[in-house]
Amino acid sequence: MAQVPQTFFDALAVRTWCGLALRALGRAREEIDAINVYPVADGDTGTNLYLTVESAATAVEAVFAGHGTGAGEPALADAVRAMAHGALIGARGNSGTILAQLLRGMAQVLADAGDSPHTDGSALRLALRRAADSARQAVAHPVEGTVLTVASAAADAAEGAEGDCGTVARAAYEGALAALAATPGQLAVLERAGVVDAGGRGLVAVLGALVEAFTGEAAREAPLRALHARVEAPGAHARDETAGTGAGTGEGPRGETGKGTGIAAGEETGPETATDTGIGTAVDTGIGTAVDTVVETAPECPTDAGGPAFEVIYLLEAEDAAVARLRARLDALGDSLVVVGGDGLWNVHVHVDDAGAAVEAGVEAGRPYRIRITHFGLGDVHTGRERPPRERAQRAVVAVVPGEGLAGLYTEAGATTVLARPGEPPASGELVQAVRRAHAREVVLLPNDADLRHTAAAAAEQARTEGIRVALIPTRSAVQGIAALAVHEPERRFDEDVVQMTSAAGATRYAEVVVAEHESWTTAGICQAGDVLGLIDGDVAVIGADVTATARTVLDRMLQAGGELVTLVVGDEAPGTVAGHLETHVRESYLAVDTVAYRGGRQGALLLIGVE
Repeated sequence: MAQVPQTFFDALAVRTWCGLALRALGRAREEIDAINVYPVADGDTGTNLYLTVESAATAVEAVFAGHGTGAGEPALADAVRAMAHGALIGARGNSGTILAQLLRGMAQVLADAGDSPHTDGSALRLALRRAADSARQAVAHPVEGTVLTVASAAADAAEGAEGDCGTVARAAYEGALAALAATPGQLAVLERAGVVDAGGRGLVAVLGALVEAFTGEAAREAPLRALHARVEAPGAHARDETAGTGAGTGEGPRGETGKGTGIAAGEETGPETATDTGIGTAVDTGIGTAVDTVVETAPECPTDAGGPAFEVIYLLEAEDAAVARLRARLDALGDSLVVVGGDGLWNVHVHVDDAGAAVEAGVEAGRPYRIRITHFGLGDVHTGRERPPRERAQRAVVAVVPGEGLAGLYTEAGATTVLARPGEPPASGELVQAVRRAHAREVVLLPNDADLRHTAAAAAEQARTEGIRVALIPTRSAVQGIAALAVHEPERRFDEDVVQMTSAAGATRYAEVVVAEHESWTTAGICQAGDVLGLIDGDVAVIGADVTATARTVLDRMLQAGGELVTLVVGDEAPGTVAGHLETHVRESYLAVDTVAYRGGRQGALLLIGVE
C-alpha cells in the first residue's frame, strides 16, 4: 500500500517515519552487520541501529496511544520528544548512540513549534543541521569517513534545498548517499575491507525512510552491493554489542553474522490459547530472545594487546557539569567515547581496559543504571584472531524481570535475564538477543508481564526461524516466573519440562500493591492519587491508605481459596517492616502455609505477592 505524501512535518509524519525506518533497518540489518569494520569489526551495527529505532518507534506509539481516539493527533513537539527519548534510552552501540543524538538534535528544533500541529521545510533544514552538529559534539574524537560525515553532508545538502519537507528530505538523502559512497576514501580501514561505513549506511536507510514518509515514494537504493560482495562476513570475529544486545545466529561464542530481526514493535505473530488460570498454553514443540541486568561480562579469555578489552554502556542521571568532568575522565581511560543526551539523562558509551573504573566514574557523576559490559575476549575484534567455538547448551530459560533484586535471583537459578524498568519495557529485539545469548538449542521464554505477550511472541517466532526451539509460557507476573523456574529441570524432555513449568505458573495466583498516580475509576471503586491499590490477577481488588494493611487484605483474599506457599517480592519503596508483618500474619492465621520473601529492588510495584 502506497504511503500518502505529506507536505508538513507533524506528529503523524514522525510516527510514519519511525515505522518506515524500522522496516528499512530490518531489511538492511544483516547487510549492515556484515560490513561493520569500524571502529571495531563487531558485526552488529545494523542490529544496534534497529534496536535504537525500535525503542524510538515504541515511544512514539505510546504518545499516540495515550492521546486517545477522537481527540485528533498529538502535538508535533510531544511526538518528536518521545522519539528522541525512546532512542536515548534504547540506544545500542557506537552508531546507535550517535543516531540517538541525531534524533535528539532534530527534536530540539522541531519541538520549538510548541502546540503547533506541524512545521515546514525550513524547520527541517534547521533540524538536520542541529542534528549533525550535536552528534559531532557528542563524540570525543570525531573521525571523517563515518556516520558523522554522512550526517554533515545530509545537513549541507538540505541547506541548499528550497521547498517543502519532501524536497528537503530528498536533498538530505542524496547528499548522504554521495557522502557514504566516498567514505572508503576517507578511512583506510574501510578501503582495505572494500566497504562503506556501516553506521553511515544505516543513517542513509533512516533518511530514505524520511523521504518516503513525506513523498510516498521509496528513495533510490544505495548502490553498494558490489562492495558488499567483496566483504567476508565477520563470522567468528563478531561479538555481541552489549551484554544485553548484539547480532548473531547463536552459532558462535558471542554471536556471528546475524539473521535479521525484522520485527516491528508490537507485531503479533500468532494466537495463544488462554486457560482459566491466566497462563497460556502456547508451547511450540517443533523446531523452529541492560542482559539488561546491572552488569554482565562475557565468559571468555583475556584479550591480547591491540585495543581496549571492554565495552561499557550505561544510562546516567547527572547534571551537565558532572557530565563534563565524566567526559574528561572517560576520555583518559579509553576510546570510542560517545556521551549523548541532556536535561539530566545521558547515554554513555566507551571502550576501556578497566571496566570498573568506567562505572565508578559514572557513579561519581550521578546515578548510572542499565549498565552493560562486554568483554571482547580472546581473538576479539581488535586483534582479528578467531576464537574457539563455544558448545551450545541443550536448554536455557530466558526471563524478563522488573528489578535488579529479582534479576539476581533468576540469574542464580540459571536463567538469562532481561531487565524491564518501570516505564521502559524491553522491545522484541532485546528478547531475541537474550535468546541468542543464552546459546541453547531449546529455550523457555518467560515474559512475566501480560503487556509483553505479543512482544515475547514476536521474539519467539524470530528465534524459531534461526533454528532455536522456543516455548513461550506467557507468565503475567514475576512471581509466576519464580514458580515456573522452581520446577524447571533441564534433564527432562523439553515437552515435559515446559508442561511442568506451565502448570506451576498457572497454579500461582499473583497480586501487586502499588500507589495510584491519579484519580480514576477501578473495579473496586474510585481511587484518588496517593491511594494504595491492591491488584489481584491484574484487577484492582482493594483500595486503602496504608501499604501494610492493604497488602494484608489482599493476601487474606488470595488465601481464602487455599494455598501452600506465599511468595513476597518487596520493592525498595515499600515499608521495611511489611515483609515481616505479612510473614507473621500468615504463620499465625494460616497453618501449613509457608512464606518466602525476596528483595526486588526498584521494581515499580511496592510489593509482588504470589500464592501457590
